[in-house]
Amino acid sequence: MELGISMFGDLSKDQATENLKKPEQRLQELIEEIRLADEVGLDIFGIGEHHREDYAVSNPEIILAAAATVTKNIKLGSAVTVLSSADPVRIFQNFSTVDLLSGGRAELMVGRGSFIESFPLFGYNLQDYDKLFEEKLDLLLKINGNEEITWSGTVRPPLKKQKVYPRSADQNLDIWIAVGGTPESIIRAARLGLPLMVAIIGGSPAQFRSRFDLYKDEYRKAGHDPAKMRLGIHSHALVGENSDDVANRFYPYYAAQMNRLGRERGWPPLSREQFEGSRSRYGALFVGDPQEIVDKVLQVQEMFGLTRYVAHMDIGGPAHSDIMKSIELFGTKVAPEIRKAVQV
Repeated sequence: MELGISMFGDLSKDQATENLKKPEQRLQELIEEIRLADEVGLDIFGIGEHHREDYAVSNPEIILAAAATVTKNIKLGSAVTVLSSADPVRIFQNFSTVDLLSGGRAELMVGRGSFIESFPLFGYNLQDYDKLFEEKLDLLLKINGNEEITWSGTVRPPLKKQKVYPRSADQNLDIWIAVGGTPESIIRAARLGLPLMVAIIGGSPAQFRSRFDLYKDEYRKAGHDPAKMRLGIHSHALVGENSDDVANRFYPYYAAQMNRLGRERGWPPLSREQFEGSRSRYGALFVGDPQEIVDKVLQVQEMFGLTRYVAHMDIGGPAHSDIMKSIELFGTKVAPEIRKAVQV
């Protein structure tokens, strides 16, 4: 089972001045965090893409390229690349370049995106939301599997016997599909035989059992080898030496970010009671001491048959020192116990 960390480069707001953390500071912190994740032996580090004032990263490939020069073993991927508003040719070239820089450690996770700022920014119509992703995924997969490509669709100009370079170190990038639980997206990934990453950031993970069953059924129906099936989840997480202490430190940042997004999407404010309920044994928030996190990860691993778990640690922009401590504990205390249990 692979264990990793993802981040978006959240920019926290100073409670006294209302000013956001400077992006240049957060980017430097990110590189330190990725380096530490590599040092403590974690398997994967993913960076997300946003085009908003409150996030520092709009282009994961740039951060991953920088991280490739200060790491040795950890896989470096996007979490996620919003493929619908990107050019698949350029995306393939960028990630192949990261792959070459890192000695074959790059991977690509693509999704439709839960934020929509990139669509008007790059000139795409939200009415084409589904068509954009479906056609661009088709093109990306064809480029990934073929050095020379002939392709035509409705969302970009056609390609005729066009060669795309550079190629990745192993010729083919590892491409995952990221979803929030939409059945159509899950079925598409299963039929294509692509590994699936599900974001579980609210409610109870058990509510997603039917989604994983759907993927497994469609994967087998499509004739793919069940032994090659790869399934993962991404959830908000932070690890501390003491459960109550890490919860107290994290809650103000987490609530501020969730409430900021909630005002945009019509969600009610997050209460402390809801926060505590979500981080309880059957909730979707993985915040607590190492043993609590071990127990929750093993619980979802058994529930879904996971091959990967990714802890998303910078939601709301908690202090860099708290994130570093969380990475250290996740790598040195949590990961060894999970690996030992899963191997048995």
